[in-house]
Amino acid sequence: MAECIECGATVQLHDDVENGEIIDCGTCGSELEIIETEPVSLDTAPELEEDWGE
Repeated sequence: MAECIECGATVQLHDDVENGEIIDCGTCGSELEIIETEPVSLDTAPELEEDWGE
């Protein structure tokens, strides 16, 4: 388990989470990125930028 950095709610994690994995907070819907697995550290997931085919 980890704590959402946006709302402070407890976020359930599965046993085999990996660095860079994106998860959603079930309470506020924020997308969070797993930064570290031992101990679990979360950050706001980066926004995807459109490349418009460039």
